[in-house]
Parts: sequence; structure tokens; C-alpha cells
Amino acid sequence: MTERREASRWLLLVVRVPAEPSRHRVAVWRELRRAGALSLGQGAWVVPDAPMFADGVTRVIELARRGDGEVLVLDATGRAEPDSARLAELFTAERAEEWAEFLAECAKFDAEIDEEIRKRKFTMAELEEEEQSLERLRRWHRDIKARDVFGAPAAAEAEQRLTHCADRLADYTERVFQALHQL
Repeated sequence: MTERREASRWLLLVVRVPAEPSRHRVAVWRELRRAGALSLGQGAWVVPDAPMFADGVTRVIELARRGDGEVLVLDATGRAEPDSARLAELFTAERAEEWAEFLAECAKFDAEIDEEIRKRKFTMAELEEEEQSLERLRRWHRDIKARDVFGAPAAAEAEQRLTHCADRLADYTERVFQALHQL
């Protein structure tokens, strides 16, 4: 509950990085996205004022400085409750989009396992590839979950789908080992 209370306070990041060379602007933009920052437009970004965002803000500042830019970091709260609620709503909507993309990737993972079973492709190389895919899903889930301080509705479904993917991989692993030991 502390994280939710802290999340009603925000850090407003006003970012200015020269247009050229563009790699610096892109690096800052990518780090802002990775940190889960919400774009308010024209170089203004916001993140909840919570510990899990501190490292991302620090990285954004450092990347901007490397590109001869600057980041002004301001403490912010909504002037009235509707303002705070709107920021939380917008922030949660971005997490909902991330969860939707995550769920789509889980479905692809599931379909891939189905296809390998259908083809009876029970090889160590394929198993290693599927293990890497599951590990990527786990890292992605962990990252989104850390940013999802307001609890987007799809978070619970994402947790269940990740567990399902792990169960599918365990079943596929068993099939691979059975196939390899029958040779």
C-alpha cells in the first residue's frame, strides 16, 4: 500500500537533448520508455515518485548529459484529485498496453510449443530456443510488474499466462527427453 500512496506523487522530467546527433535523443527516449515514463508531450515525461523508478531517472539524466542535453526533475502532484487520478489513469493505460503485448507474446509462445509438438520436433536445440523464449518472457513480466504500481487489470491474467507458458515448457521438456532417450 505504501507504493500506491507514494505513486500519488510524481516526478516530472523536462528533457532537452540537441537534435543532432540523433543517437543521443533516441537513447534518452528509449531509456524513458524502458523506465515506464509517461510522455506528456514536448519533452515532458512523468513517473511515479517511487523507489523502483529512481535508477531509470538517473540513467535518463546521464544519457541526456552525454548528449549535451539536460533533464530538469521536478516534484509534482496533481493540483486537485482529478489531476492525480488522471495521471494514474494514463500511466495505468500504458501498462495495460504493455500487458496486452505481453499476453500476445505468451500466446505466440504457446502456439510455438503446439507447433513443435505437432511436428514432433523434440531436439535439444529447439528446447534451448524455447527455454530462452520463456526466460525472455519472465524478464519482461518482471519489468512490467515493477512499473505497474497502480495494478493494471491484465496483470493477474499475465501472471497466469506466464505460469501456463512455464507449464507448457515443462511438458515439452519431458517430451524432448523421452524422445532423446528412446534413441
